[in-house]
Amino acid sequence: MTLLTLRDASLAYGDFPLLDHAQLAVQDGERIGLIGRNGTGKSTLLKVVSGLASLDEGAVERRDGLRIALVEQEPLLAAPPAEHDWKLAMYLERFAVNLAKAAATGSGGERKRAALAMAFAAEPDLLLLDEPTNHLDIGAIETLQELLAGVGAALIITHDREFLDRVASRIVELDRGVLRSYQGNFARYQELKELELASESASNARFDKLLAQEEVWIRKGVEARRTRNEGRVVRLEQLRRERAARRERIGRVNLQVDSGERSGKLVAELEAVSLSFGTHVVIDRLSARIMRGDRVGLIGANGAGKSTLIRLILGTQAPDSGSVRLGTNLNIAYFDQMRAALDPDRTVADTISPGSDWVEIGTQRKHISSYLQDFLFSPRRAQSPVRMLSGGERNRLLLARLFARPANLLVMDEPTNDLDIDSLELLEQTLAEYPGTVLLVSHDRRFLDNIVTQTIAAEGAGRWREYVGGYSDWLAQKSTPVSAPLRVAAGAPSPPAIRTRLGFKDQRELEGLPREIEALESEQQALLARMSSAEYQRSASQVMREDSERAALIEQQMAVKFARWEELEQLRQAR
Repeated sequence: MTLLTLRDASLAYGDFPLLDHAQLAVQDGERIGLIGRNGTGKSTLLKVVSGLASLDEGAVERRDGLRIALVEQEPLLAAPPAEHDWKLAMYLERFAVNLAKAAATGSGGERKRAALAMAFAAEPDLLLLDEPTNHLDIGAIETLQELLAGVGAALIITHDREFLDRVASRIVELDRGVLRSYQGNFARYQELKELELASESASNARFDKLLAQEEVWIRKGVEARRTRNEGRVVRLEQLRRERAARRERIGRVNLQVDSGERSGKLVAELEAVSLSFGTHVVIDRLSARIMRGDRVGLIGANGAGKSTLIRLILGTQAPDSGSVRLGTNLNIAYFDQMRAALDPDRTVADTISPGSDWVEIGTQRKHISSYLQDFLFSPRRAQSPVRMLSGGERNRLLLARLFARPANLLVMDEPTNDLDIDSLELLEQTLAEYPGTVLLVSHDRRFLDNIVTQTIAAEGAGRWREYVGGYSDWLAQKSTPVSAPLRVAAGAPSPPAIRTRLGFKDQRELEGLPREIEALESEQQALLARMSSAEYQRSASQVMREDSERAALIEQQMAVKFARWEELEQLRQAR
């Protein structure tokens, strides 16, 4: 059943079209991830869908009686309707938040959790969420993932790739005013988008070559007039109009980090460090060592003390007991999630390079306008005051400021909030190539997996524990208890030996696994092809839900069979 349809929707701010004859239909049961570059108009689209903003042209058709709930990026907490009282209490408990406290003095995370609880309590047919994972800890994100399975339909703006992979049944991309739909989760979108961009690039190259040839011909002038080939002249004029109308893909952020001089081998060492605020124990006898080149992720619920732990590591906060030893030759750059380093009355350019028109990155000297263009700030935008910037622009400005100074220790507190996916992936690539040390606080699970080499996680009551690897490694290790060493009594039977050879049944299983995997791959390809077809959008919501669940199950089964295949192959080779 179609809940809402956008027909030939157009909306512009000044000369910049946010929607350019865009089309969209939302079906009951869908979980649509809405993605696109910062500033392309995604939040405005949600306001149009909810009725808070109007189109310049086109129409929004809503099913009669459609109930819509919108949770904005920075939600305002109004008093809930009386009929929602008991439901609201249940959802507030699920999100572990007090509504009165959140409305009065709550942090960004508390306000977001309270707003989400109020939205779910309203039991909407269509739930609109604008960056719902910003300021949420991992536990709250996982709660949100579970609850989304119970709403009629959802349209969600988010740049959290792990969240999209777990939740989305369709990805809709807002690109140059047009809405493009891709059936499946974010991983499937990436596959389809890569093919689409390759085709678009080839088509544009052919067009540009033809235009260049026609421009050479028209410049001959006399021959063009002599042959009176008026049709060719008209064609050239049409090509020029098409070229002018073709809106290029928005540029990518260009990130470079100057790590400056190397720090000492030891960056920081904590020995039995404890810290409390009143009766609240934040850190209880933590010992840890951070070496040059480590990429350390800090994981924990909101309020666990991650930012406090960073201050202890950097020596700006004294512990109640224990000792902190800092390494030598540290040059620290700090990315603050609250953006406290930004003066709202300064211009963008003056924020980066006060009193100078130049920025030095390593051995390279760049003009401030050129440097800011690397972070997608136009020369005109470079002269705007910081208070005029959007959340995504402020994050890009903080990154520009951070990377404009040499540093061998990067401290990044929630750097992914408000960044679009392209900028996120480029930041990952930049940090992967950075030779210095990184301390990272983030609730973006995919970002943690792709960046960190070790994790320090809060485990309650002030206890912190160190794990090797990123979020997925932490998840696997914390759920596997460490066994105590076995003591074998004299005369007791020996434990069974670990198998190091294939048995007959193992051999038969190994021979059959390739066929089983191939069958699953064939089913997966057929299923994804059907889900990507244009007519699939008219399928019943139950069919779409079952297909999505089957696709996820196939992925899990294939992962298990590949792991088993590798295990048996290792046994076979050990013979």
